[in-house]
Amino acid sequence: MRLPTAIKLHKASKTLELHYGPDEQYRLDAEFLRVHSPSAEVRGHGHPVLQHGKLGVGLSGVEPVGQYALKLIFDDGHDSGLYSWDYLYQLARDHDRLWLEYLAELERAGKSRDPDESVVRLML
Repeated sequence: MRLPTAIKLHKASKTLELHYGPDEQYRLDAEFLRVHSPSAEVRGHGHPVLQHGKLGVGLSGVEPVGQYALKLIFDDGHDSGLYSWDYLYQLARDHDRLWLEYLAELERAGKSRDPDESVVRLML
């Protein structure tokens, strides 16, 4: 289990900063954390539900859950995902790959990160 040595919530920049010792630190933005929530709402009980329209979502709070996880509270009302230490570290370490996969999934589904935008596909 990889425990962070420091956790900082930056509300203005909508990021969560995780430190794993002096030479390893990560900044994860709220949108990334929100679309990768480990909650049943997102994971879909084995059938993941693609999250879209989360551009601009922020973090309003972070709460420790025992000695094993963080509860992240998002300003869109989502607060049911418990991010285990191992899952947070995996998200941080694999951020770039996971983000590209997410963007590709959005494109395939014809969805947008922007909550005020709808994608229309024309069949030509």
